[in-house]
Amino acid sequence: MAREKKPPAPRSILVGDFFTRHKKELSMKLVSTDAGFNREILEPTINRPGLALSGFYKYFALHRLQVIGLAERSYLRHLSETNAEQRFSDLCSHRIPCIVVSRNQELPERMLDIANEAGVSVLQTSMVTMNYINAATVRLDWEFAPTTTEHGCMIDVMGIGILIKGDSGTGKSETVLSLLRRGASLVADDMVRIRNIEDRELIGTAPELGRSYMEVRGLGIINVAALFGVGTFRTEKRLDLCVTLRREEELNDMERVGLDRESIDVLGMEVPHIELPVAPGRDMAQLIEVAALDQKLKALGHDSAVEFNKKLLKRMRDQRKSVV
Repeated sequence: MAREKKPPAPRSILVGDFFTRHKKELSMKLVSTDAGFNREILEPTINRPGLALSGFYKYFALHRLQVIGLAERSYLRHLSETNAEQRFSDLCSHRIPCIVVSRNQELPERMLDIANEAGVSVLQTSMVTMNYINAATVRLDWEFAPTTTEHGCMIDVMGIGILIKGDSGTGKSETVLSLLRRGASLVADDMVRIRNIEDRELIGTAPELGRSYMEVRGLGIINVAALFGVGTFRTEKRLDLCVTLRREEELNDMERVGLDRESIDVLGMEVPHIELPVAPGRDMAQLIEVAALDQKLKALGHDSAVEFNKKLLKRMRDQRKSVV
């Protein structure tokens, strides 16, 4: 299947949005004014401005979040007060998004005044510099990842993230409820947001307002975590398999063996796809559980259809040799 063009990744994130969304996980607090919260972070990575503070700006990554760690603070302390302030002022004069100071260290009051005058917000984190850089990079990758929305339900079945799709009335909600009773965990209902993380994996989440909630026809909105326990809900999960529920009359040419693998394109990545016919009396939850187990086997290198086909071909060759 030809790959579709991926939607463009977000080009920027506001400093204020980054701080609000990740201040808890990154142990950040604001130590200056929020005058720079409208500045944009244009690249999903971190820069340590050691060379810039020494006066070398030829290859300065000014579009990145700037982190001042132990090395940068030690360098500034070894300069005269006037020289240190001038170097810091030169840094703030560039259109940098913001400055983060690690290890709960504080900048001199005069430097904070310089940052405020330049409209650069200064944040402080209790984390060690490299730990902060690693954690912040992961979150920036998440923010800048290409994103799409799929209509359906996403559920974690025995460690396999499954997107269940289908027309209205095919029983998606009933199937998900049955899987929840069997120990599965809901990720998202109705609208699933999917991010492509560095072309490595697809991660599905629910919109923040609808997390742990599910709509069931005839019952209305239910709180899955409250009804079935907190273990039946996950905030995010890797997408491993897509299952589409079809009415039996819609499937004229159904795959019987499984040698011809189908897949769908999601953000430029191929996701295994199977179609299951819906009919009265069929236990769709059990079929999806088996599909999840089969996907686990395939991930480990065991394809039942391929193995059966090899045995069948070997048996046919052996019989042909015995006849000759």
